Amino acid sequence: MHAIFKGGKVLHVGIGIVFAFAVERAFLTLLEEEEPVRTQPEKVSVLTSLLIYYPPGRSASAIAVKLSGSRTSSIGRHGTPTTRARLPSMHACMNGPDYCYYFSRFQNQLDRAVQQNQLVMTDADIICASPSREVDCGLQPAEVFSKPHHHYTNYQTTHFHMASHDATDTATAAVPEVAPVFLPTVWGDFFINYSPEPFQFYVPNPSCFMVRPKVITWSGALVEICLDSMSEERMTERSNQLKERIIGLFSCSTIVEQLNLVDTLQHLSVDHHFHEQIDSTLRSTHAGEFNSSSLHDVALRFRILRQQGLWVSPDVFSKFKDEDGAFHVNITNDPRGLLSLYNAAYLFIHGETELEESISFARQHLESMEGKLEYPLAEQVRRALHLPLPRTLKRVEALHYMAEYKQEPMHNSSILEFAKLDFNLLQRLHLKELKALSRWWKNLYREVGLNYSRDRVVECYFWAYTAYYEKEYTCARMILAKIIAIIIMTDDTYDVRATLVECRQLNEAIQRWEESATSLLPEYLQKFYLKLMSTFKEFENELKPDEKCRVSFSTKAFQILSSNYLQEAEWFHQNHKPRFNDQVKVSSVCSGGPWVCVGLLVGMGDTATKEALEWALGCTDAVRACAEVTRFMNDLASFKRGKNKNDVASSVECYISEHGVASEVAIAKIGSLIEDAWKTTNQARFELPKLLLPAVQRVANITISMPFMYDDKTDAFTFSNRLEGTIKRLFVNPIEF
Repeated sequence: MHAIFKGGKVLHVGIGIVFAFAVERAFLTLLEEEEPVRTQPEKVSVLTSLLIYYPPGRSASAIAVKLSGSRTSSIGRHGTPTTRARLPSMHACMNGPDYCYYFSRFQNQLDRAVQQNQLVMTDADIICASPSREVDCGLQPAEVFSKPHHHYTNYQTTHFHMASHDATDTATAAVPEVAPVFLPTVWGDFFINYSPEPFQFYVPNPSCFMVRPKVITWSGALVEICLDSMSEERMTERSNQLKERIIGLFSCSTIVEQLNLVDTLQHLSVDHHFHEQIDSTLRSTHAGEFNSSSLHDVALRFRILRQQGLWVSPDVFSKFKDEDGAFHVNITNDPRGLLSLYNAAYLFIHGETELEESISFARQHLESMEGKLEYPLAEQVRRALHLPLPRTLKRVEALHYMAEYKQEPMHNSSILEFAKLDFNLLQRLHLKELKALSRWWKNLYREVGLNYSRDRVVECYFWAYTAYYEKEYTCARMILAKIIAIIIMTDDTYDVRATLVECRQLNEAIQRWEESATSLLPEYLQKFYLKLMSTFKEFENELKPDEKCRVSFSTKAFQILSSNYLQEAEWFHQNHKPRFNDQVKVSSVCSGGPWVCVGLLVGMGDTATKEALEWALGCTDAVRACAEVTRFMNDLASFKRGKNKNDVASSVECYISEHGVASEVAIAKIGSLIEDAWKTTNQARFELPKLLLPAVQRVANITISMPFMYDDKTDAFTFSNRLEGTIKRLFVNPIEF
């Protein structure tokens, strides 16, 4: 997604050539200039790339670039252009002698620069990689220099290339060949070629079915730890036996025990197997009295019921407060209760200031306990303080909790065995889907020839997986993954490759949505457009006859997205900075979130009612909140890293410009708007018709994926090495028994 998925862009270049000392010194003589050098208007030069590496121990110098016969700005010693008139998106990174400095290739508008007789730098992304620690770009130097097709062999290198054009002969001026601006995929053909080993297990006695897979290292080596193999059929049989045993636990428990059972099943990400039992239990619990004096029990009930769309008043916490509304001192010594209160309070809605106060209170005391708690509670507190449970990816939490659950005093070995079996069985299904999707993408990417776009199909699948991982949603998951891949290609076409004229042509073709519109497009976009149409046709073919109409909703959402992409392109090419509210309205759609919320319903069976599709397409409440969380978290990540592409000004920049405030004030404002969007998401569970609740929950899942993708204000989708470990754990490495 444009925000979903836009972060910095990294140039794909060859080996840098070492500049002569005299050339470098010539650049450095410009450091003290306060004004840009002005030259005769009949010549224009375009800087296409500048790459400078400095090894540890060598003094790093700010570089000012003066292009002979061009209009440009000098860059001061702190990396700030002395003028922004001609270099609006130029940023520098001068953070120390052990960093590398990389100004990416400026892809777009080279011909426009010639025609308008000015130097235009439209994409100035920078990698800063330190040998001693990880930095904003998310890459260690070893990774920067060893990525496939990035053959950097020496820190000490500079690479400068300049193309000069005569403004009097713009009709024949050649536009440089477009080179990739992103790091290549970290996966290559791994999932196409990967075949997992048969499941392995040991048998202490003939009646035991304890599974123990081989340990698979990333190099492909196997560590033999087993005595026999177990078929998926046999694992499924054992899983079904355990499932029946767990179902029996619902009928012979107290209310508190039932709540803890539901919480355990949700933590282990197997609650989808017990939908009927959980729904019945929670409705009964919601309707009945609950008089527990335990903060943990009250908070657990509050959180689980609210997550299920069942209203619970925050007044249930009044029993733990004095007459002045302050929490009793004795609960400050109850870390488990404070953790439950902290997590529960994040299901607040608009106007619930008492829950916001509960978060601050619980956080303060939990932080004071860090270092004093024992495993596994210590780990659970640490994770929650980083990201509260209601905003945590369910499957990622399950990976943590499987290791922790057996340390719980009242743990049930049947539940844990069932969770591990279920995870491994689902993992095999997900691997098959990844193999098929990777083949689809490889053929499409090669056939269409859009090599300037991000190659992130595995990450697209992972994003769809965050919406639904269950076995019955294979069709929905594959459709959504392809929709996300289409968003990436379309977004990168508008942002990286197409001129403004081509943007208008592409949008017109998408609005017409007929093969005859192909003639509107330049040759490189014709295959892309036809492939778009054929992919949507494939979606229809995968659906039942009475479900095919859903694709029309997805098509309409795509057309809305394209129109907003064009609006951003118009703003950019006009050098227009919109007002904050106007920017948010357009860029939230450009995040891709609204189309994803429609697209995730297309293959969802009975959940995808006409009412649900119309609700999603309308982009209200939870859908709008999803788009805003996506947009704002992306913008915060981009602002931290520095402006790096030919985007229209971000929401942060527009707020600063419109209100005349410091960046810290704007960032705080964006943060508060993100919290408002979370409140809207929570509120939608109660305010919308119950028939829409399944759709709302899936939309909420997409929203929940955003803090993971933009953790610490970084873009893990574009800089996908950050996801590599998680993807291995979810899709490659089986859970050991």
